[in-house]
Amino acid sequence: MGYEAGHHFRGVTKLITHGKGGQREIEDFMVTRYACYLIAQNGDPRKEPIAFAQSYFAVQTRRLELIEERLQLMHRLEAREKLRASEKVLSDNIFERGVDDTGFGRIRSRGDAALFGGHTTQAMKEKFGITQSRPLADFLPTLTIAAKNLATEMTNHNVQQADLMGEPAITQEHVQNNTSVRQMLGQRGIQPETLPVEDDIKKFERRVKADEKKIEKQAGRLPKSSEA
Repeated sequence: MGYEAGHHFRGVTKLITHGKGGQREIEDFMVTRYACYLIAQNGDPRKEPIAFAQSYFAVQTRRLELIEERLQLMHRLEAREKLRASEKVLSDNIFERGVDDTGFGRIRSRGDAALFGGHTTQAMKEKFGITQSRPLADFLPTLTIAAKNLATEMTNHNVQQADLMGEPAITQEHVQNNTSVRQMLGQRGIQPETLPVEDDIKKFERRVKADEKKIEKQAGRLPKSSEA
């Protein structure tokens, strides 16, 4: 497997005390955690110590998988929060420049069409069977959410720097920024519209909040301070 056996298995001797109180040396082995795993996986499960070790490593492996899954979901949630914030700034910016909520929706959809290779927001929802009333970003993978956020941040910056006014000018800016982000992804062989959607992020948010409440209850409370 490409590993040095001596790095994980080492012959040693140790003293044991026998029934009459005397001591003698016996041969033994010192092993790493990885070596222990190999022994367990290749041992006879009919032997109790082997069965126990196999069960232990199976549980630990699953626990690690759950931790990794949780970290991935947290990164996705963090990216979604950043996109919400940048879109809120964009909404405020364009409202001050003569664009209402309906116009903001059109600008965002035109930006999505540029990012997703001609697919509008509604088209992307239809493609993946997402309810029209739900935000598309709640079902996108972390990479796509980050891409949308980058394009939106660029639009926010340039709208303010160039003091763009009105829906046509801001739309053109947003489309250009999403096109640039798409081109950057394309250079790495990534087409956002082909990436599979993920589970509803709202479900994950509810699960996180529920877990936080459980942790808070399990942690208990500090005793009340005594009054003098």
